[in-house]
Parts: sequence; C-alpha cells; structure tokens
Amino acid sequence: MKNKILTILQYLFFLALGIFLVWWSVSKMSDKDLADCKNALQSARYFLFIPVFFILFISHISRAIRWKILMKPMGYTPTFLNTFFAVMVGYLANLAVPRLGEILKCTILGKYEKVPPDKLVGTILIERAVDVVCLLLVFVVAIVSQASILSNYATKTIQDNFISGGTKPLVIKFLAIIFFLVFIFLLSKWVFKKYGHSKIVRKINDIFNGVKTGILSVKDLENKWGFIFHSLLIWTCYLGGTYLGFFATSGTAGLPLAAVFPILAFASIGMIITPGGIGAYPRFIMEVMLLYNIEKGIGYANGTLQWVAQFLIILVLGFISLVLLPYYNKKREIKVNRIDV
Repeated sequence: MKNKILTILQYLFFLALGIFLVWWSVSKMSDKDLADCKNALQSARYFLFIPVFFILFISHISRAIRWKILMKPMGYTPTFLNTFFAVMVGYLANLAVPRLGEILKCTILGKYEKVPPDKLVGTILIERAVDVVCLLLVFVVAIVSQASILSNYATKTIQDNFISGGTKPLVIKFLAIIFFLVFIFLLSKWVFKKYGHSKIVRKINDIFNGVKTGILSVKDLENKWGFIFHSLLIWTCYLGGTYLGFFATSGTAGLPLAAVFPILAFASIGMIITPGGIGAYPRFIMEVMLLYNIEKGIGYANGTLQWVAQFLIILVLGFISLVLLPYYNKKREIKVNRIDV
C-alpha cells in the first residue's frame, strides 16, 4: 500500500512538473511569440504526420524484433504479434504511469506466451542500457557536428554567469564549483558506504550495475549483429522522424540536417523527465531551436507538433494492440485445438 501511494505521488509530481513547464513556456512568451506560435500551428503541414507515423511505426516494429532477439537465448520464442502488442500496450501504460509499461508488457507475454515475467526483467535492463548508450552517441555526434553553435551557446552562458564582473568573482566562482564537485563526490562516497544497505542506495547501485551488465551481455547474444542493427534502426527512425518534423512548420523547414542531433538529444531528456514528455519535450526543442535563430513561438509550435505526433501514434497503436491482443490469442488457441483434434 505504501509503495502504491509513493508511486501515485511520484507520478503526480512529474505530471505537475510537465503541466508547469507548459504554463511556464507559454507565460514567458511575448505577444509576438504567442502570435508566431498560433500562426505556425494554423499553417502547419499536418499531412506530414502520415510519413512521421510510418517512420515511428517502423521503430516500434524494430523494438519488438529486438526484444525477441533478447529472449531467444533463454529458450523463449514468442510470436512477433504478441511481442509487438506487448510493446505498444507498455508504451500506452507509460503515458498514464511511468515504468508501469515495463511491468505490464512482461505480464502480457507471461499470460499469452507462458514466458515467466521475472525472466524478462533482465531483457528490459539490457534494452534500457543500450538505449542510454545510443542517446549518449547522439549527444556525441551533436557536440562534434554542431561544435560552433553549441560552443557559442556555452561561451555565452559562461560569460553571463561566471566571467561577468571581473577576474576576482571568476576565481571565486571557479573555486566554488571545484569545492562543490569535491563535496558531492565525497558525500556520495560516504553515503554509499554508510547506507549501502538502504533501499534507495541499492536501487541506484542496481541501475548502474544493470547498465554495465546490459552492455557487456550484448557480446554473448546469439544474434548480436541483429540486435545492434535494430538498436541503430530504432534511433535512426527517431532521427528521421524528428528531421521530417522540421518541415511541419515553415519557420523551421530550413534547419540543417545536423541540427536533428542536438534537438533529438535534448528532446529525449524531456521525454524521460515527465510522463510522455508532456511540457518538457516541446520546451526543450524550443530551447535548442533558439540556438539556430528560430523564433521562440515557432520553435515551441514545432516542438508541440512533434510531441503530438509521438503521443498520437502511441495512443492509436496502443489501443489497437489492447483490443487485438485477446482476439488474436483466442484465434491462436482455436487453431491449436483444431490441430490437436
């Protein structure tokens, strides 16, 4: 009961954070920004939702195939459709309660494919670990390919927050940062040593160990190249869908291809910190687009459209999967019974 209340409170907090980011983003806009946002949404090329849906659909198919590859070494070979349905229902559940989808999709395969849900926990950790690595690669490419733009932003941020005011304040701020980092390091080391038995510390340790184990286990997969291919395909689809989304609004259609890397990188962080990325996803896209001299209102409109596209495909495919799951498996059961007879 205590864990359920904690989960509900955690969800409400991050949902409130997402709603706050929506309000904050809009409230910080000038009348011109709001007018630009409204005009961008009214004149948007909504027909581009169709190819974006198709690209994202491929990424979800690839994710289901990748999951099947992870299950095969354990001796389990669920059907593609049940695996795909489980993935989409999991995504749908995550819109309501973060991380509920990971549990639910394991439960679905346990029910319809007789795969022990506890055996699937490791595969989920591997998937998340590899996705973290792919996201880091996107960040690296963003930094390398857009060094001039990102460095200008970093330089301005440092000048505004650290260098302004003369040399003496700069030295003080620099020493303060060093002291703070050393303090955090020593505090973390003490906490892990002193409270290594506590649930929270163990959970943090499990996350780090899970990422490490997940990355190392890829080399032992029977079809590791297939796993790597689908991991890259998933993120290539994300990049392609994001880039195609630039053309949805006229003000962002001229963005260079390389801009997709920093925009997807920061948008992905937004997708993680709030349920379904509400508020954070369009906000982060807007912030990165400002570096490319895209007006705030236009950037926010484009980010909103890109978020809506992802939200709708999960909503549509998730509900379709939820409806088809029992129907598909009932037909399978009838077919098996006929063969047995």
